Amino acid sequence: MSDFGRFFGFCCRLVRGAVVACLCYVSAAAAHEVRPAYLQIDQTGPNRYSVIWRTPLLSGMRLPVALRFSDEVKNVTQPAERELPDSIVERRVVETTKGNLAGERVEFVGLQATITDVLVRAHLLGQPVSTTLVRPSRPWVDVATQPGRLDVAKTFVVHGIEHILLGYDHLLFVLALILIARNWRALLLTVTAFTLAHTITLTLATLGFVHIPGPPVEAAIAFSILLLACEIIRIHNGQTSLTQQRPWLVAFAFGLLHGLGFAGALADLALPVGDIPLALLFFNVGVELGQLIFIAAVIAAVGFARLLKYPPLVGRTAFLTTTYGIGTMASFWFVERLAAF
Repeated sequence: MSDFGRFFGFCCRLVRGAVVACLCYVSAAAAHEVRPAYLQIDQTGPNRYSVIWRTPLLSGMRLPVALRFSDEVKNVTQPAERELPDSIVERRVVETTKGNLAGERVEFVGLQATITDVLVRAHLLGQPVSTTLVRPSRPWVDVATQPGRLDVAKTFVVHGIEHILLGYDHLLFVLALILIARNWRALLLTVTAFTLAHTITLTLATLGFVHIPGPPVEAAIAFSILLLACEIIRIHNGQTSLTQQRPWLVAFAFGLLHGLGFAGALADLALPVGDIPLALLFFNVGVELGQLIFIAAVIAAVGFARLLKYPPLVGRTAFLTTTYGIGTMASFWFVERLAAF
C-alpha cells in the first residue's frame, strides 16, 4: 500500500467512531428518514389567505408539531386533512383582523423536541415570494414584509448542505471513493465525475424528465456502497479491476444513481412548479458545498496524520476495519430498504 493509502487508513481510524455512531443512529430508520415539514401561505384577498401545512410521517407516526397563528388570525374554513403515504397535508383558509400577515409570527409548537426543519413559503399580494427554513432551535417564523433577494438562495443552499452532511449513505460513498483513489489526480477526477453525474440526474429528476420511485433508488444506493466496499478489499488484496484502473468511470456511473436520491429531498418539499428551477440551482450548490466540506475534512485529517509517527500495521488495520464497517452499514441499509418495499 502506498503512503497515501496508509495516511487515509489512519484518517479512517479517526472517523471509525463516528461511523459506528451513525450505524446506531440509523438502526431504526433509513439514512434519509427525516424529511422537512412544509408550510405554504398564499394571500388570496385583502385579508384572506390559503394555508397548506404538510407534516411528514416518520415510521408511520405523525410529526408531533402543531401550527399556531396569532390571536388576530381566524379560520374561515376548518382544517381539512389528507393522508399521503409519507405525509399528512392539511388545508385551510384563514383571515386576519389586521388586514395583512406581514410581520406576524407563526409558531410551530413542539418543533423544538424534534430534529425536523420546516420550509416556509409565503406569498403576499404585491410582494415577491419569501422562503425561510425554520430550525427546531428557533421554532417560529416572522412573515417577511419585504423578503430579501438572497432569501431563497440562502434557504436552499443551507438545505443542500444539511442534506449531504446528514445523508450518511452519500458520505460513506464519497469516503469509499477517497479510499479507492490512491493519488491526488485520481481523487480529483473521481470526485469531479461523481459531482457531474449526480448533478445531471438531480436536474433531470427534479424537472420531471426522469421519474423512478424512491424506495428502489435508496436500496440501489446502499448496494452501490456495498459494491465499493468489496472493490476496496479486492484492490487491497492485489486484484486488478476497472474500479482500480478507472475509478472516475465507476464514480460517474454510481453518481447518476445518487443524483436520483438527492432529487428526493426536493420532491419531499412539494414545491410549486414555478419555484423548482431556482430551488434546484441553489440546492445543488449546497450539496456540492457540503460534499467539499466533507472531503476537505478528510484531507485535513490526512494532513494531520502525516505529522504523526505510527506503525504501518496501525494504518493497515484501520483501513480494513473502516472498509468492513462501510460494507456492514451498506448491507444493513440494503436489507432494510428492500424490506420496506
